[in-house]
Amino acid sequence: MDTESTYSGYSYHSGRSRESHRHGDISREHHKSRSKDGRLEKSVTINPAPAQPLLGDVIGRGEQSQDDNWGETTTAVTGTSERSISQEDIVRITKDLEDSVGLDCRRNFTLTLAVILGILVFLTPLAFLVLPHLLWPEKLQSCGTACEGLFISVAFKLLILLLAVWALFFRPPRAGLPRVFVFRTLLAVLVLLFVLSFWLFYGVRILDSQDENYQGIVQYAVSLVDALLFIHYLAIVLLELRQLQPCFSVCITRSTDGETRHYNLGQLSIQRAALAILEHYYCDFPIHNPALLSASKSRAARHLTGLKVYNVDGDIPPAPSEGQDNNSAAGLAHSQSRAMIAAAARRRDSSHNELYYEEAEQERRVRKRKARLVVAVEEAFTHIKHMQEEEQKKAPGDVMDTREAAQAIFPSMARALQKYLRTTKQQHCHSMDSIQQHLAFCINNNMSPKAFLESYLMPGPTLQYSRDQWMARQWTLVSEASVTSGLKNGSVFLLRCADFSLVVSVKKIPFIQMSEEFIDPKSHKFVLRLQSETSV
Repeated sequence: MDTESTYSGYSYHSGRSRESHRHGDISREHHKSRSKDGRLEKSVTINPAPAQPLLGDVIGRGEQSQDDNWGETTTAVTGTSERSISQEDIVRITKDLEDSVGLDCRRNFTLTLAVILGILVFLTPLAFLVLPHLLWPEKLQSCGTACEGLFISVAFKLLILLLAVWALFFRPPRAGLPRVFVFRTLLAVLVLLFVLSFWLFYGVRILDSQDENYQGIVQYAVSLVDALLFIHYLAIVLLELRQLQPCFSVCITRSTDGETRHYNLGQLSIQRAALAILEHYYCDFPIHNPALLSASKSRAARHLTGLKVYNVDGDIPPAPSEGQDNNSAAGLAHSQSRAMIAAAARRRDSSHNELYYEEAEQERRVRKRKARLVVAVEEAFTHIKHMQEEEQKKAPGDVMDTREAAQAIFPSMARALQKYLRTTKQQHCHSMDSIQQHLAFCINNNMSPKAFLESYLMPGPTLQYSRDQWMARQWTLVSEASVTSGLKNGSVFLLRCADFSLVVSVKKIPFIQMSEEFIDPKSHKFVLRLQSETSV
């Protein structure tokens, strides 16, 4: 990946490092100008997965730059590279580490509270049954057949409740949300108050009076387990079933290239809707390619290049005084900028022809590179078939595995593939190791050359590429409304990462009124009368 578009704490000693530092300064100035805006915006952070630490993200992206000339040669070149790190990068890495530590502490604290509450819930019915035998066993009445049957009921209900709680609540987290889940918190508070109420009633009416009716105590424990099962049913309705019915249509637009998708969502909060949108984004949106956007920027920059301002009259103005130096310089720069803008506007009138021929030439080059690549891959796969036929005649110990076969035929297609990826500006998305792994996978599963080329001819979804392209990425949710509030008609919020933003606009699905119209089957009947007279 190019160093300029990489969000890392390292910078190479080259001309690009200075340009990337200038780009960072412009971004910081833009951030400061946005902070002075009068609108109230709330910015929170979403971590897509806790699998990788943020420092690993920073270091991985800094070390991701690779040689784009892997198709020119197959030899390995070793060497050393010098890297420098600035004070601002150190501060940013330290802040990311503090944020990751805070998120881990909050996640562990939440999990600890959930485990403590779960243990309290499951041990409470058992404590209701055991405490009378420990405190006043001589006063208890004998437990009959009905009471012993309630023991079996409590055991199976607790087992069902344990499995249901494990299936609903103890699932691996999909993301680290910036705020708590309101419904889950309310359910936890409800369960805690419910258990404390049962303990209060148990302590006042049973422990203090040392009730002798043990069957009534068992029935009291059974009622607690039944109530907990009903609360779990309420949790299923609030957490799972409530959001299934589509209520809103969201439009997601990527800010850089305008890629747009539409999805239907149910009754969700803004942060959970953002999580659902990111899951759809990784599966449906093509990978973000900053290299495709550089052509339009360079074309716009060429309109202002090559323009010079001359003094037509040739008069040499008198030397200004010291107090008039700044004013004269500012006036001269202003007049020159106006002249350059006017010249660029006149040149823009014919820029559409330049754009047309550039696109036509690019399409011609892509078709040419594609044809060469298809021919090279087909020849390589034909060679593989001949190798497989020859290996069937060899001894079992001399058979070549798929990895060795992929490495053997890869040099024959490497140059054509590299030129095609460079022409389509995809060379940073595919490394030599990933291509060889994909080739070995296709050989192992007896796939066709077209199946192998599909991953390179058409840009696929983000999940198709390596984890460095999509996994270690931090998202920031920017919303004027609270992220725990529900979606509303006309709501707009942003999902921002280091390279681009996803602009999300929400529209409510309208209420559809349908009416029925009855058509009498007899109204479709008609009579065809033929005249017997003919024109003879």
